[in-house]
Amino acid sequence: MNTKVYLDRIGINTEIKPSLESLCLLQKQHVLHIPFENFDIHTNQKIELAIDRIYEKIVHNYRGGFCYELNGLFFELLQRIGFDVRRISGRVFHEGSYGKEFDHLAIITTIDDKDYLTDVGFGEFAFHPLQCRFDEVLEDARGIFKFDKYQNDYIRVSKRVNEDWVPEYIYKDIPRKFDDFKSMCVYHQTNANSHFTQKKFISIPKLDGRMTISNNRLKVTKDEEIAEKDLSHVEIQAMLTTHFNFKITKN
Repeated sequence: MNTKVYLDRIGINTEIKPSLESLCLLQKQHVLHIPFENFDIHTNQKIELAIDRIYEKIVHNYRGGFCYELNGLFFELLQRIGFDVRRISGRVFHEGSYGKEFDHLAIITTIDDKDYLTDVGFGEFAFHPLQCRFDEVLEDARGIFKFDKYQNDYIRVSKRVNEDWVPEYIYKDIPRKFDDFKSMCVYHQTNANSHFTQKKFISIPKLDGRMTISNNRLKVTKDEEIAEKDLSHVEIQAMLTTHFNFKITKN
């Protein structure tokens, strides 16, 4: 993995050192430049937890990915820069319950004895790492978050939606190996109950909102206003290159 080429991919051409300032820049630039998408699942392209293959796909081929790819690769970048990082397993909150262990891969980064939840692979999440401080309101450009203790030694991260706190996911602060996520990576590619198999989508945040294509439906959120419309195949291809930093390749 070429660190400089990776940094170029996310629009960073300045010197990066293992500091909180750099971590904030890295996370924000990553989510702004690399989309959250599941196209391989819908074109029968097997996703494997192999860093060289993920790097080739995301960095050289200008693609996106889902959490195992995005956070899996970002972990390697942070480690090479010199950050103190560990992978963690998240259980995503969906329709009133939490998913299985290894449902989501996220990262904890420790800087000056403080832990920061670092996540570039959750779709809609924070622009900046969130310091793991319990029962405090944490403000970010993408919303307001908080951590609290949950049952069975889990930590819960929630986001405020209107006046309610809605869980994002729960996790235990236990370091995990990349291979630990293999089974759930296969599940999310093949099981009809996974939301990744149910529809094809790509999504990327903008400084003033978000753009998402779900099947052939475009949704644009800008300054809290929402616009939607159906797209033709030709329009989708054009949108991918102009708005999602996505490179079209022919099989």
